[in-house]
Amino acid sequence: MTTCEQSCSVVVLVVRRSLEPRSSRLRERSTCLGIMLVLFETAAGYAIFKVLDESKLQQVDSLYKEFDTPEKANKVLKLKHFEKFQDTTEALAAATALVEGKIGKSLKKVLKKIVAKEAHEQLAISDAKLGGVIKEKLDISCVHSPAVAELMRCIRSQMEGLITGLPGRDMSAMSLGLAHSLSRYKLKFSPDKVDTMIVQAISLLDDLDKELNNYIMRCREWYGWHFPELGKIVTDNLAYCKTVRNIGDRTNVAGSDLSETLPEEIEAEVKLAAEISMGTEVSEQDIANIGHLCDQVIEITDYRAQLYDYLKNRMMAIAPNLTVMVGELVGARLISHAGSLLNLAKHPASTVQILGAEKALFRALKTRKDTPKYGLIYHASLVGQTTAKNKGKVARMLAAKTALAIRYDALGEDTNAEMGVENRAKLEGRLRQLEEKGIRRISGTGKAMAKADKYTHKSEVKIYDPSGDSTIPSTSKKRKFEEVEEAEAAEEPTTPAFKPKKPKKEPVAEEEAEETPGTSEEPPKKKKKKKKDKKAEEEVVAEVEEAKEEEMEMPVTESTEKKKKKKKKKVKEEEADDE
Repeated sequence: MTTCEQSCSVVVLVVRRSLEPRSSRLRERSTCLGIMLVLFETAAGYAIFKVLDESKLQQVDSLYKEFDTPEKANKVLKLKHFEKFQDTTEALAAATALVEGKIGKSLKKVLKKIVAKEAHEQLAISDAKLGGVIKEKLDISCVHSPAVAELMRCIRSQMEGLITGLPGRDMSAMSLGLAHSLSRYKLKFSPDKVDTMIVQAISLLDDLDKELNNYIMRCREWYGWHFPELGKIVTDNLAYCKTVRNIGDRTNVAGSDLSETLPEEIEAEVKLAAEISMGTEVSEQDIANIGHLCDQVIEITDYRAQLYDYLKNRMMAIAPNLTVMVGELVGARLISHAGSLLNLAKHPASTVQILGAEKALFRALKTRKDTPKYGLIYHASLVGQTTAKNKGKVARMLAAKTALAIRYDALGEDTNAEMGVENRAKLEGRLRQLEEKGIRRISGTGKAMAKADKYTHKSEVKIYDPSGDSTIPSTSKKRKFEEVEEAEAAEEPTTPAFKPKKPKKEPVAEEEAEETPGTSEEPPKKKKKKKKDKKAEEEVVAEVEEAKEEEMEMPVTESTEKKKKKKKKKVKEEEADDE
């Protein structure tokens, strides 16, 4: 049996008239060719049909061909009785009784009036659950078969042609009304579940916050010309407006009592600042207008607190699980953004997660960048208390559990918050695991926790290295000695000048010339006395020039390493000669 949301449901009742058995063959024939009655339920009432030709019901696969047209259908079935519902209330009562597996008053009346007169042996029905109830209440044996289900589908296809006296427009209107009524009954509809009040309340709360900010900013700026020091001392907006309303002109601060609005320390500071204030003088009319503005701020603040309490109570009545998961304000903003609680229940968890960040989402899709991780759900307490690294993960988990809570609140029958409390406890446990993940390490079992050693500050004393101040590259002493000797040999032009002064040592010089044909001069001797005569100096200069000319003519074929060795030998020989 189908529900009344599909405009009709069919209960097929097959009543077979028993014949007196003369033989076993006649008994089998009587069960197949008895009178069959069909009870067809519509949104307008109950219709009872009589089957004219039962032989066609044996061919289940080709039964639909007999219902192609209304004329063919009237040859198989004939309307015997139609019991019309008086109003939608009666139709709803009958439909809900069938949904719950009960027999309504109108159905019981029809069964007793029509079916019981025909026979009391067997009753074929499509719904086995309803058949058991009929068997218990009316003592009628019920039979269920696939042929009955096929006949039910065929009757539904030609319902307007078989039921005379009922226009199709009236049938569709009654079907629509019954469908709406049955839907309300299933959802346990009640005025307390109206979420329109939440949408209006949260919108008004946001508007009040904006207006309060504008009024308080104007009040501080206006009164700041007269008493600018008060704005820095009193930071709370409501306390500031109450203080201004009590003080009026700053000259009245000394004689006014501010203990009701301000603590003693701040009150003393305000009185001290009023004596040395740098503000300008204002008239009494200006003070009066500022006082009216302060009155408006105080009244709006009180009304906002009252509205918040109202919103909190409505959220706990309409969506208790959603309120437990994300809070009153965030839950109300989600409902307001979706339009209603039922529309919000249709959204998947991924949409609930980014609800409110549509502009950032489409901008990210257009520019091919990362999509946002959270929208309005970012302001929930669970997301706010996590670190920036885990906010995306927590927002995704919270959105998944919140989507379940929303559907439970919108479509469920219970009005408690047990599901929300349980899911919030799971999320808090998962949040603790994410926070402790940083000190977890993988061990042999994979479950061991890392031992967090106590932190000890180890300071190392470093000694200043002065070698880093010099930009000259460091070299070995031996290499430095060789480079210095080469530089001196290149700079001193008088190195070969002393060779011609030794005519007595000609054979030694000849031997050295034979050994070293490329370099015949000796290193210079150390000068022990300064030359006093200018003539001697001129002779030395001339000898040096001649020696240079000879060096230019002689070919240099030895390498630099051999030259260094020969220089060392010459130095040793000169030392031996001096001795």
